[in-house]
Order: sequence, then structure tokens, then C-alpha cells
Amino acid sequence: MPINKSNLVSRRQFIAKTSLASAALWLGFNRPLVGNIVSAIEKPNSKIAGVQLGVITYSFRSMPGNAVQLLQYCIDSNVNAIELIGDAVEEYAGKPVSPIKFVPGQQLTDEQKEQMSAYRKQVAEWRATVSMDKFEAFRKLYNNSGITVYAFKPRLCLEPTNSDAEIEYAMRGAKALGANCVTVELPTDSAHCQRLGDVGSKHKIYVGYHAHTQATDTSWDVALSQSPYNSINLDCGHYIAAGGKNTSESLLALIEKRADRITSLHMKDRKSKSNGEINMPWGEGDTPIKEVLNLIKNKKFKFPVTIELEYDIPFGSDAVKETRRCLEFAKKILVG
Repeated sequence: MPINKSNLVSRRQFIAKTSLASAALWLGFNRPLVGNIVSAIEKPNSKIAGVQLGVITYSFRSMPGNAVQLLQYCIDSNVNAIELIGDAVEEYAGKPVSPIKFVPGQQLTDEQKEQMSAYRKQVAEWRATVSMDKFEAFRKLYNNSGITVYAFKPRLCLEPTNSDAEIEYAMRGAKALGANCVTVELPTDSAHCQRLGDVGSKHKIYVGYHAHTQATDTSWDVALSQSPYNSINLDCGHYIAAGGKNTSESLLALIEKRADRITSLHMKDRKSKSNGEINMPWGEGDTPIKEVLNLIKNKKFKFPVTIELEYDIPFGSDAVKETRRCLEFAKKILVG
């Protein structure tokens, strides 16, 4: 019989869909949720002209966010690499549920503070003993859909107040997910950077330190000198919004100088300090997105560029559409 190419394509699509559905069901998710993700026909691809574009799952915070839902958002955004905020995978792995649902601006009563203190102890005990089996299952589901996790950011897990066992847990979790680094805010206490760097060295997992508008060209110097596993999670938008000596030219120079110590780079478009510092849709702020992307492309730097959606989502749109919009903006620059 003659070979019908359209039938071959349909067969491949069917296999891809059913494999994804089977993996999700194997993870234990119900059929309605699985039905949402089997709409994927082709695996996403956000590696453009040699530059790996990804997204931090924080970008989807305005939408429901369990493991399968996040997977669908990545597929719909055409993103194949992520920095994973810990909530979805920890929820799937059985992390204790918080007794309090927070709302913006909420002030805790004394009773609620006691509840949260007890809850944090419960979480610390859970993290110290939890199996990595569910983390590996999460990784398998995402990998089978063409998506990799390059960074893991568990909430309130890498702070000075966290136990050694919790910090070890973060490293084990990153490794089980297939990530090469964890990310955390740059501590003000250099002793804590040393602590994290030592644990990172033990597990061969990098610690990417993120900074906001306190960032300067020398902010990471002490941490980098303490351990080869201490690294930079550079946020271009925050750097520009800081103003002062932080300029487009100095940002490009910093990236080139520290490229071998950058494990991931956050990209957002913010106005400079003199222009109000606000987050803007890509192309409307002062972050030199074009110049940064072309530098990474031309120098063949290997660290991923992470889309971090922080500007207000326009009426009628959503976080997935805006993430894809950012990706298309980058594509025009890199392919253009």
C-alpha cells in the first residue's frame, strides 16, 4: 500500500498525546486535568539561534498552578525549559498544607503566628525525610513533553533560619528534577553564602544568587570567592531599575565579565530609576533586551535566559499569552 504522509503525522501525534496522558495518569492526576494537556501536538521549543529561552513558573502565578496545569502553560507558551518555583512539585510530593491561606497585605494575629510557626516545623520535618520518587516522576512527565527544569527555587528553604536538612533537601530536589542549580535571594550575611556554597559543592549543585535593585557590579564578589558552586542569577530588569552606576553599558560588561559564573539570567523590561522603575511589556522599558540577547548569541554563552513576567497583564490576555509574546519578541531579535 502507498504510504500516506498525513497518516504518519497523525500517528506520531496520537502517540505523543497518549504518552503524555499516560504519564500524567501515572503521576496520579485525574482525567479532566489530563484532558487539558493532551492537546499538545508538537513538543515546545524555545531555544532560538543557540540561545535557550525559558520561563520562571512564578510568571503563571495569576493562574491555577498544579504540576499538570503548569506543564500545559509551558506547552502553550512554546517554552521547553523552566526555573521551577517549588509549590507545584512539593504539593505533588505531599508537602503539608498550610493552615492559613494568605491574601495580599494580610496581617497575622498572634494565634495565626503560632500556627505558622508550628507549620514551618512540620514542613522542615517533611523536607528532611521525604523521598525523591515524586520529584523524579515530575521530571519524567516534563521531560517526556520536551521540557527540562534547569533551576529549582523552593520557597523559604535556603534561608539562614532553615535547618541543614532543609538545605540538603533543596539540593536533592534540584538533582532529582534534573536541574543544575537552586536559586535564592542574595543573603546579606556572607557566612550564609559560605554555608550554601559548601552544601552545593557536596551535591554538585550550583546556588544562583538573585538580587533586586540592590545589585551592583560587585554584589556577588564575596559569594563567588567562597565556593565554585556559588553563582549568579542575574536579573537584568532589576539591575537597570537600580539606576546610579547601573547602565546598559555596565550591564553588558558585567555579563561578559561574569559569564562563566552566571547559571541563569532573568529577563524583564523595567524603566530606569529616573524613569520610575516600573515593569513594562517587553520593548517599552529601559532594559537593553536586544543588546543582551545578541551578546549571548554572539558569544555563545550557555546559560539560559529566563522570562519573568511582572508587568500588568492587559485586559483580555493572560500569563500564557504574555509569556509567548515575550518569547516572540526575543525570537524577532535573535532571528531577525
